[in-house]
Amino acid sequence: EGVFLLELKLIADIGLVGYPNAGKSSLIARLSRARPKIAPYPFTTLTPVLGVMEGALGRRLTIADIPGLVEGAHENVGLGHDFLRHIERTRARVMVLDIAGVDGRTPLDDYRSLRTELKLHNPLLSAKPFLVAANKMDLPEARGKLKGFLRSSRLAKARVFPVSALTGEGTEGLQKAIFALAAEREGRGIS
Repeated sequence: EGVFLLELKLIADIGLVGYPNAGKSSLIARLSRARPKIAPYPFTTLTPVLGVMEGALGRRLTIADIPGLVEGAHENVGLGHDFLRHIERTRARVMVLDIAGVDGRTPLDDYRSLRTELKLHNPLLSAKPFLVAANKMDLPEARGKLKGFLRSSRLAKARVFPVSALTGEGTEGLQKAIFALAAEREGRGIS
């Protein structure tokens, strides 16, 4: 007899991480059959939304739309700890960036801030593999900002996927890369 507190650590294979309004909910709707609430205001998503992404040969992955993070999340700003804990429960991440800078932030600042918040919350999170979805490529200013982001971030082009969750542009390549990343993680036996 006893009282036990059990905590499920893995909720999804892949977590979509980003600032509010980066397009995470639109992207999960595009990649899976999930139908999250999508609206043009911050914090539309308050709890993770799960979807199942289907690939070749009947392969499936669970993908989670993690509510938007903000600067200071590691200090519990904007429900930070609650949101960051969900990220701990994924095997890998896709960092969704508003590459067009619609909300007045730069993609590079968002990328660096997200990496910092994850590392300050739990250093093990910065060791998890990730891809970058450079979202909102359907907007005219996105192409130029993508070039600047690639140059300044020094990320390998193979890890950055220009996509438009709205039109579907680039999402097929991102989906293939997500499946490859998941297979690599499974091959190493890493959770």
